[in-house]
Amino acid sequence: VKSYDVDIMPLQRAVGLSASENTQAQAGLLEVKLDSGAVLRSKSVIIATGARWKNLNVPGEEHYKNKGVAYCTHCDGPLFKGKHVAVIGGGNSGVEAAIDLAGVVGHVTVLQFDPELKADAVLQRKLRSLQNVTILTNAQTTEITGDGTRVNGLTYTDRVSGDSHHLPLEGVFIQIGLVPNSDFLKGTLDLSKYGEIEINHHNATSLPGVFAAGDVTTIPYKQIIIAMGEGSNAALGAFDYLIRQ
Repeated sequence: VKSYDVDIMPLQRAVGLSASENTQAQAGLLEVKLDSGAVLRSKSVIIATGARWKNLNVPGEEHYKNKGVAYCTHCDGPLFKGKHVAVIGGGNSGVEAAIDLAGVVGHVTVLQFDPELKADAVLQRKLRSLQNVTILTNAQTTEITGDGTRVNGLTYTDRVSGDSHHLPLEGVFIQIGLVPNSDFLKGTLDLSKYGEIEINHHNATSLPGVFAAGDVTTIPYKQIIIAMGEGSNAALGAFDYLIRQ
């Protein structure tokens, strides 16, 4: 990016987006409001703010991030080869993660808060066919434990009996979903029930001149290579929009 004539504004956070109607000269422009108080005006905007992993918000999670607590099985799974790990979350993402990890690690324990797994039946059948997987339902994770430098297990409560248990582990993968970074756009353009920006095949949003790309949008697969392609698509969509104005 730095090899092109692109202005880079570090340490700036967007807090609002709207169509400018202040003066006739500014009419038709889009306004991006920054938390510094500055306002950028443009003929088009591409939003690529991504998404963040949902946190459990239990003791030990923050302290042991990247010290045994992980969120991406494809990224960090190979680091736990032959070890005992847990996957927290019994939806599609959690069960898919457990299936992937089972081929790499020594043993996987899946902890699901609800009485049953929520993943698709075909994924559940695959998971239950694996010999090195244990499934715990009605399990509420209450703490991730460690020796100060690395994870050494987790504590969970059986939601039926109320008993507390500790699992010795070397890794904990948290798979309870993603949160799109779109809070500043609520009420401005159409979002899905999950807060993702709704786009069409040109990556255009419901607000004319505004395009979006990557994990913040409704694309089904949240992967780097897909986000890169979507970025290109959004740029082409914005270009096509501008030349038609």
